[in-house]
Amino acid sequence: MNKLTLLFSILLVSLASAQTLQDSITFDPQKQLNAAQRILSGNYGKAVTVGAYGELTYNQPEALNGELDIQRLVLLFGYKFNDKTQFVTELEVEHTVELFVEQAFVNYNVAPNVSLRGGLMLVPFGIINEFHEPTTFNGVERPSVDNVIIPTTWRELGVGVTGRFNEISLGYQAYIFNGFKSTSFNGEGGVNGVLKGSNGLRSGRQKAIQSTVDSPTLSMKFDYYGIPGLRLGLSGYFGDTQAEDDVEDIDGANIGISMFGLDARYAYQRFTARGQFVHGSLSGTEDYNNLTGQDLGSELQGWYLEAAYNLLPQEKQQRLFAFARYEQYDTHAGTEGIQRNDAYNRNDLTTGLSYHIAPGVVLKGDYQFRDNAVSGGDVANRLNFGIGVWF
Repeated sequence: MNKLTLLFSILLVSLASAQTLQDSITFDPQKQLNAAQRILSGNYGKAVTVGAYGELTYNQPEALNGELDIQRLVLLFGYKFNDKTQFVTELEVEHTVELFVEQAFVNYNVAPNVSLRGGLMLVPFGIINEFHEPTTFNGVERPSVDNVIIPTTWRELGVGVTGRFNEISLGYQAYIFNGFKSTSFNGEGGVNGVLKGSNGLRSGRQKAIQSTVDSPTLSMKFDYYGIPGLRLGLSGYFGDTQAEDDVEDIDGANIGISMFGLDARYAYQRFTARGQFVHGSLSGTEDYNNLTGQDLGSELQGWYLEAAYNLLPQEKQQRLFAFARYEQYDTHAGTEGIQRNDAYNRNDLTTGLSYHIAPGVVLKGDYQFRDNAVSGGDVANRLNFGIGVWF
């Protein structure tokens, strides 16, 4: 039985079991909030709000040394100036040595379901990029699709509007951001390429660190929540990459990006499921690779399906989810002027447990079967354990 058949078998068995239960839903994707949304929701009733989330992980690849790491610790701060105006910021420490500002934006409520925002914000794309707190997803590591293709955690500087049309159960977000950085001047008359085939656009995230901008990009997302227990998302991102002043007029310094994504989350009684599909088309990659010597693909694509089932009685505060997730992702789904690298066509099957010992505290363990399309390719499977907190 191959990995994909195994996943669908687990999915069907879990769904059939879930239909026989009479317990109420404990997880509702329609009501799930991320850290910034919790601060903005006003449930705290305070002018100043403080919170945090963090992850401690242990990764053990086969036949290699294991790694213990405090992957991230994020401190959350919010301030409510009045009923209409709020400020949200997140300060992230990665691996105990790198400090980043993950978010820092002002939110102004124009109307009950319309807000204007400006500052450093998460790009609304997919599930994990907005909902990446460790208690909100299964698995020690975030899905690889959300790491390589999207790429999480993706945030940039911009302005935009967000809100809801409750009469048709539709949420919307639309922002103008600065884009990915593609090239820089190496100081010796040459050009350095930031983007590459192995991880697509990931290395081009500017993270508000003296960001280069020469053309804006457009990001939009729509969420439908009209069916009980179900949330559907449609994401889009369009624009050109950014190049430094010394190289922006050179042919091949920039590329065009068009990305769209579909995502779904579902919960029924003790059963939950989620899935995602992302496709990106990159224009001008042949000129870019000729200029920089990189191997950036012209198409990126990835998807995953996940099913989970709570093994504990519904009335208990604790939850123990057994889950399986299959994902396929390819940063050389298409190429122009270069040979396709099958090592970039990858798939993971992850199965394990997420034990929520209290609201805001989760213990995780899983095993990952990893592979690529290269004949005889050697990709180490991996055992993972983690502790996650969020408050």
